[in-house]
Amino acid sequence: MTKPPIIGMTTYHRGTAGEFCLFGTYIDAVQRAGGIPILLPPNQLNYSRIFDAIDGLILAGGGDINPALYGGLSHPMVYSVNGERDEFELSLAKLALTANIPVLGICRGMQMLNIASGGDLVIHVPDAYGTNIMHRLDEPTRPIEHQIEIEPNSCLAKIMQTTTTAVISWHHQAVGNVTSDWRIAAFAPDGLVEAIEHKSHPWMLAVQWHPEMSPKDSINARIFDAFVAAASLAIAR
Repeated sequence: MTKPPIIGMTTYHRGTAGEFCLFGTYIDAVQRAGGIPILLPPNQLNYSRIFDAIDGLILAGGGDINPALYGGLSHPMVYSVNGERDEFELSLAKLALTANIPVLGICRGMQMLNIASGGDLVIHVPDAYGTNIMHRLDEPTRPIEHQIEIEPNSCLAKIMQTTTTAVISWHHQAVGNVTSDWRIAAFAPDGLVEAIEHKSHPWMLAVQWHPEMSPKDSINARIFDAFVAAASLAIAR
């Protein structure tokens, strides 16, 4: 029997009490799919050695990425930028592009993978797409549900077994220009890119929404099922 794969997940930057943390929904989703989650805080000394210890990588959600990393301009809605986390995750994302383990980017993680590939971000979604479709609620910020459309011939459609579904969204930024290394796999009704798939990597998928926040939804859970299954196959090889 194949041993359960070790899934590394990036965390938020250090908190005021010196702690590193990540929402438990990520951990629950990986465990439910059969993986063993471990947290990867951004205080690492040797980024490349991480890939010797894990069978799959999740770049998790969180605060905004420094606009300087993708040639963007400052904006008053940019928040929670942390240089240590940015450096760690950008380095990790670049290494992941040439690694042979499965990689899943979620929200900020999707944005970081796009930047690592040479793409950029929409600095504030309402400025570019308006507010007919809300991608988060404000004051205070909190998640919101909306529909997405999935490209019928995409790997994502095969994984989720549908071409339209409801997702939980919690972001005010999104990927902008996507390089030719990626295939766009899903859109929101306003045209915002909701998922991308790497064309040449063995298994690399990134989604703008938060599938881990829909624990009772079997459609979204299939993303983690497929990801952990791919990590298990990587071990078997």
